[in-house]
Amino acid sequence: MKPFRFKLEKVLDYRSQLEEQARLVLSRAQDAHDEQEQAVRSLTASLEAHMQKQSEATKNTDDMWLWRQYRTALEHDLAAARVRLRELASKLQKAREEAVRRSRDRKLLEKLKDNQARKHNEEASYREQKENDEMATLRYEREDI
Repeated sequence: MKPFRFKLEKVLDYRSQLEEQARLVLSRAQDAHDEQEQAVRSLTASLEAHMQKQSEATKNTDDMWLWRQYRTALEHDLAAARVRLRELASKLQKAREEAVRRSRDRKLLEKLKDNQARKHNEEASYREQKENDEMATLRYEREDI
């Protein structure tokens, strides 16, 4: 009997490639998200440090204006960083869903391949057993004669 050959092997390979690409996109999205989270933490720490220094600093009008301008700039940067973080979180979620979907597609084909291979092996075993039974029957009939 012929060895098992999965007819959709190229499709399975293609789906494996798609899954690998989806995992790569997920990894990049995770890295970008982590980097942006770090930027938000850094800006938050800078703003807190600035607020702490402002409360301890001497207060003349020029310094107050500069402190306020710097604080406003930090708050603006922090707000923009948080918006960017939300965008990246959304992209990360989409990339995660895509990776799961691609993995599911590949696993479905692998399961089909396994089932077909098992069925092929069962049929081969059945045919072999049938041949052995026929040979035994023929030998038995010859011995009777």
